[in-house]
Amino acid sequence: VERWIEGDRNARIRLHRQPWNWEKLIKNGVKWWVWLAISLATGGAWIFYFTDAPRLLRDLLHFEAHPIAYATMLILTGTTFFFGGFAREQICIYACPWPRIQAAMMDEDTLTIGYRDWRGEPRGKLEKPSQDAQSKGDCIDCMACVNVCPMGIDIRDGQQLACITCGLCIDACNGVMDKIGKPRDLIGYLALTDETAERAGAQKKSVWQHILRIRTIVYTVLWAGVGAALVVALFMRAPIEVNVTPIRNPQFVTLSDGSIRNAYDLRLLNKQGEDRIFALSATPPELFHLSFDGQSNLNITVPANETKTVRLFVTAPKGSPAASAERSDLRLWVMDMGATGAAIDPTRVSHDTVFFGKVR
Repeated sequence: VERWIEGDRNARIRLHRQPWNWEKLIKNGVKWWVWLAISLATGGAWIFYFTDAPRLLRDLLHFEAHPIAYATMLILTGTTFFFGGFAREQICIYACPWPRIQAAMMDEDTLTIGYRDWRGEPRGKLEKPSQDAQSKGDCIDCMACVNVCPMGIDIRDGQQLACITCGLCIDACNGVMDKIGKPRDLIGYLALTDETAERAGAQKKSVWQHILRIRTIVYTVLWAGVGAALVVALFMRAPIEVNVTPIRNPQFVTLSDGSIRNAYDLRLLNKQGEDRIFALSATPPELFHLSFDGQSNLNITVPANETKTVRLFVTAPKGSPAASAERSDLRLWVMDMGATGAAIDPTRVSHDTVFFGKVR
C-alpha cells in the first residue's frame, strides 16, 4: 500500500523527512484510510466467526446490532490498524510466538538464510585491483542487505529471531555481486552443515538432502495427522450440543403434593445454519416429569448458530423410587426436530446427570 501511494523506498524516506505540507498530508491520509479499510476487513471481521454472519451483517448495516458487536469491531480494527501500520517489526520481535517455535524446531541441517562470512570477511569498500584489495573479502559493506530488510536487522551478524526469512537480503546482495563481478550467494540459503563443508572446500548436501530427513518427515506426518483429524472431527461433529448444570442451592424442593423437584440450567447449542426445534425427554421416562418454568411443552426453538440457556425442572412423583432415594441417575435427551418440528430421522444427543431425592 505504501509503495502504491507514496512510491519506492527512497520516495517514502524523502516524504517521511520533509515537513508537513499538502503532499504529505494527502498521501498519509489516503494511506491511513486504506489501512483502515484493510483493518476492518481483516481484524474487524473476526466478529463474524462468533455468530451467524449474514444476520450480523444485516444488523450492522441497519445499526440494529448489539453494542458489544460494534465495540468489538472497533477494538479489533483499531489494534490491527496500529499493529500492522505502526508497530510492525516490534510485533514480530516481541509479540509473535513463531520465532521461538521456529528456533526450537531448527537443527544443524535446517535451511535458513545466512551470511558466508568466510567469503565476505574482511569487509572493505570496492577499490582498484591491488595487493591490499585482494586480501579483502567479497563484502563491500554497501549495507544493501540491511536497507532492504523489513525488520532492520543485519544478517551478517548471524541468524536472529527477528529474521522472517523473506529473502530480500539475498536478492539485494546478489544484485551487488553481479555489478562488481563477484560470485553470487554471499548471502543465501544454507545450513550449519553446509557452512562446515564450504569452509573445508568439501561438497555440501543438496537441497533435497536437507528436506527429506527423518526429522522433517516425522514433522510432516504429525502435522498431516493433526490436520486430517480436524477435518474428520469437523464432518463428524454433532449438529447439536447440550450442557447441563445442576442447581444445588437448594439441592431439591419438596412440592405441596409431596413430589420432589430438581432444577437444572440447560445450554443448547444449535450448530445448523437455520433455526431448529429441540425436544427434551428423560430416561427413565416413568420416573421423571420435565417442564420449563411450569410449562409442560418440551419443545424449544434455538436460533441458528446460537446458544440458548433455559431453566429445566425435573420432578419425581411422591412415593417414586427417585423421590425417596438419596440420588438417582438421570439421562436427559435432546432431539433435533428440524426447522418445522416434524423431522423424519431426528438427531439425538444425551447428557448424564444426577437427581437428588428426599431420604426418609
